[in-house]
Amino acid sequence: MTENTPAVEKTTQAPEFDLAQLLEAGVHFGHQSRKWHPSMKEYIYMEKEGVHIFDLAKTASQLQLAYDFAYNLGKSGKTLIFVGTKRQAREIIRTAAEDAGALHITYRWLGGLLTNWEQVSKSLKQMLSIEDGLANDRFKGYTKFERVQLEKELARLTRFFGGIKSLKARPDALFIVDSGREKNAVKEATTSNVPILALVDSNTDPRPVTIAIPGNDDAATSIEFMVKTVAEAYKAGKAAKK
Repeated sequence: MTENTPAVEKTTQAPEFDLAQLLEAGVHFGHQSRKWHPSMKEYIYMEKEGVHIFDLAKTASQLQLAYDFAYNLGKSGKTLIFVGTKRQAREIIRTAAEDAGALHITYRWLGGLLTNWEQVSKSLKQMLSIEDGLANDRFKGYTKFERVQLEKELARLTRFFGGIKSLKARPDALFIVDSGREKNAVKEATTSNVPILALVDSNTDPRPVTIAIPGNDDAATSIEFMVKTVAEAYKAGKAAKK
């Protein structure tokens, strides 16, 4: 765990997680033991048939830390972006984040989001401008070809920025599904001192992550359990702020 933490009110709200639920969701399955990262050793309970099995008591403990962190972000009015571009995570993340009033990136990490915010904010403004112009007939005098080009550009920008269109400044924290896959996001967050909560499998180095939640980052059931839990925490924090 790093010390990259935004100034938030600290409240303990996390529930006691039922290890049977974690087991049922398949959270306990890691990767093949030959592919493991040694820094995950403390979270591994055993090896079974060449596959690492996580210690779910430790997973639950880390999930409680992540829950409280997300809750306090919401309660303090801070921004949280859910990041996950693997196919089985995209819709889970989008649905949970939108329900919680959080932001999301599910298509591709936007290089410079944390390290070159000024340039990224220009692209966001461009997307919103085109969207507003098309919706309000501001481009009525344009040719059909020009309007089609604007629609194509809007579609492209929306793929990248649609989940963060309300972002006004650099985010306060990230929640990442598979920090190994999303290494560019991890690198930028580390460089920019932006805290990272992440679902981390046995083949990934947890050290760059602020709060690593050890668990299966491939199974949709495991991803859904973790994403929904952190999203619910953030949503509860926002409700407490109101």
